[in-house]
Amino acid sequence: MGYDSAMPADKQPFLSDVKVLRRRAQEAIEKGAVTASYGLDAARAVEILQSALATEIVCILRYTANAVTAAGINSAEVKKEFEEHAGDELEHMNAIAERINQLGGVPDMNPDGLLGRAHSQYFGSGTLVDMIKENLIAERIAIESYTEMIRFFGDKDPTTRVMLEKILAQEEEHANDMHDLLVAHEGRPMLRS
Repeated sequence: MGYDSAMPADKQPFLSDVKVLRRRAQEAIEKGAVTASYGLDAARAVEILQSALATEIVCILRYTANAVTAAGINSAEVKKEFEEHAGDELEHMNAIAERINQLGGVPDMNPDGLLGRAHSQYFGSGTLVDMIKENLIAERIAIESYTEMIRFFGDKDPTTRVMLEKILAQEEEHANDMHDLLVAHEGRPMLRS
């Protein structure tokens, strides 16, 4: 019993024979969590996730630096938001690093070349409005990047896709937070009705 490509999908058995599953699991034990049912090239998946990991590290550094250097009479709320986002990005980094490990890769957290692997840029300080704008730009880049990655992983790697969807939802929330701060600090709405 097992998958038969000639048989219609609705006639396929729900599960493969347990003996077959056990044999396959034993034969490829060195592959860890990556089984024969994994629908992508694991090395390519790891490569893509390495860029997401680098992006999250840069975001942690940028938000942390911005939280420390934010100054001015209206900076308390912005500092708090930057600190919260840095914490969220740390959670994203850890989730991505763990998934890289599950796929047989080694998370690349080496600072050498970090900016070359990241999708976003580092912006350490500036005016409060400059920092908010740079973080909004970075969040918008993250939204586009994660949307593309979700399409890539699709049904071929649902575990990674679900992880990325959760991260994407939080990045959209971050972008909205940065937009709200920008509107508040520039005193003019930017979204069109």
